[in-house]
Amino acid sequence: MPILDLLSPQHVLANVAAADKAQLLEQLAAMLAGSSAEQRLIGEALNSRERLGSTGIGRGVAIPHGRVPGLDRARAVLLRLSSPLDFNALDGLPVDLVAAMAVPEHNPEQHLQLLAELAEMFSDSRLTTAMRQAQDSGELQAELAEFSRNRPKSPPWTD
Repeated sequence: MPILDLLSPQHVLANVAAADKAQLLEQLAAMLAGSSAEQRLIGEALNSRERLGSTGIGRGVAIPHGRVPGLDRARAVLLRLSSPLDFNALDGLPVDLVAAMAVPEHNPEQHLQLLAELAEMFSDSRLTTAMRQAQDSGELQAELAEFSRNRPKSPPWTD
């Protein structure tokens, strides 16, 4: 399933507050989980990946992600933070745009495909500027929908 299909309106939020990176990762795990057991597993996966190196990819963007045992399907959330956070990003800039995802452990191909789609999405400077200017979650979702309508069509997924 393409990343934009995973980002339904309830999974796109503007003006999210977090005190620091650790608190944000906890919030992301809660948003991605369907149960407290899943929340613990997703939190472990996000933190484990972050210990390997920052998922702050630069230009104020972070993509926390992890492969999770027992997860039934991929999940994603997209946030614009109310205040940028230090994320130890590659370029040293604080992060204000965050796309997090959790994917089933047994599906590394899907994980890589979704990461590639997020990298493509965040490399569009018109989109990232519009996301930063969105007044609320509805406008943020509208910008994603506009991006989806106007992006070049790739071959359909086969899952």
